[in-house]
Amino acid sequence: MSNVEDFHKRRTAGNEKILKEDFLPFKRFYGLDKLAYQESEISGKYKELMGLVASMALRCNDCISYHIEQSIEAGATRGELNEAMNIALVVGGSIVIPHLRHAFEVIEELDKSKNSELI
Repeated sequence: MSNVEDFHKRRTAGNEKILKEDFLPFKRFYGLDKLAYQESEISGKYKELMGLVASMALRCNDCISYHIEQSIEAGATRGELNEAMNIALVVGGSIVIPHLRHAFEVIEELDKSKNSELI
């Protein structure tokens, strides 16, 4: 199973367990998260790239996988991903390097699965 497939499987199963609790604070947070990334004054693409930067600086590989995929779906180019990841590296320092490696594995996997290369 690929990194991306494994991530989707774990994310879906985990979210189902969390939301099955029917606990209002969890549902509110999920709603807030969804609203934060919607199109508004800042485009969804740039919000996803900001999410990628924050995820890398906070060192969350699941979040990195998610925001890379969402950024690409929102139209981010390879150059935009690289610039965003560079900001995370500058902000976070060398501790971000293992997560940068993870990010490149995810990007490569997504490129292969779509049988294309990001521009």
